[in-house]
Amino acid sequence: MKEISGSTRLFGILADPIHHVKTPQRMNEHFARIGFDGVCVPFHARPDDLAAVVEGLRRLENLGGVIVTIPHKTAILDLVDDATPVARKIGAANVVRREAGGRLVAHMLDGEGFVRGLQTAGVSLEGKSAYLAGAGGAANAIGFALVQAGVSRLTIANRTVAKAEDLKARILSLHPGADIAIGTPDPSGHDLVVNGTSLGMKPDDALPLDASRLAPDQLVCEVIMQPRDTALLVAAQARGCKVHYGAPMLACQIELMAQMLGVADAK
Repeated sequence: MKEISGSTRLFGILADPIHHVKTPQRMNEHFARIGFDGVCVPFHARPDDLAAVVEGLRRLENLGGVIVTIPHKTAILDLVDDATPVARKIGAANVVRREAGGRLVAHMLDGEGFVRGLQTAGVSLEGKSAYLAGAGGAANAIGFALVQAGVSRLTIANRTVAKAEDLKARILSLHPGADIAIGTPDPSGHDLVVNGTSLGMKPDDALPLDASRLAPDQLVCEVIMQPRDTALLVAAQARGCKVHYGAPMLACQIELMAQMLGVADAK
């Protein structure tokens, strides 16, 4: 482990529970790679204590900012001083930069990380049609990012249709020319199929969509990192589909998060 001194810049991740987080490991690897004198540590904050924790973080002069994950991504927006327009439209944030005087600025990078993960794998989104299962959490950010990346058509399918309609309206408020439809569990007729829900984290979870309608020419994507092979990806591979795992979404967010937090390459 690197030597921590009085000059080391401090960063954290806010979560509840905290045991599963992988971001501190990846962020500290990034700091070492670029020669930055910083350390990222887990901050276990329960929802009822979040406001008090954030108020305390404001007063830490050597804090560069925090990464935010479940269940705090929505609540954090009410506790910061400013947020980017896309974070406000999404209604959630996952990174907060602390500026001089304790001012806190939030942004959402889940969608950008997901898109960059696809692009890093050689997947071009321009002109492709995309099916998105889910309309909350990560799905919100992914919907915005897919449209920003140039998909020709986005179909949003959610168990609660009103949530899908709400996400559609918010995306259209930033991208009025986008072609967005409300879908069913049937993902057929799309180039890209994305699970933006948490279904698949537990062994007894239902599938987030009708996997029997998947076709071999579709790319099926996950946001879930554990387990690596979710039931959806197993079903997709059985039907001859190519798959894209959840891990690249975090891997590609690390550099984006560091940039948002003001981390500079020291090499």
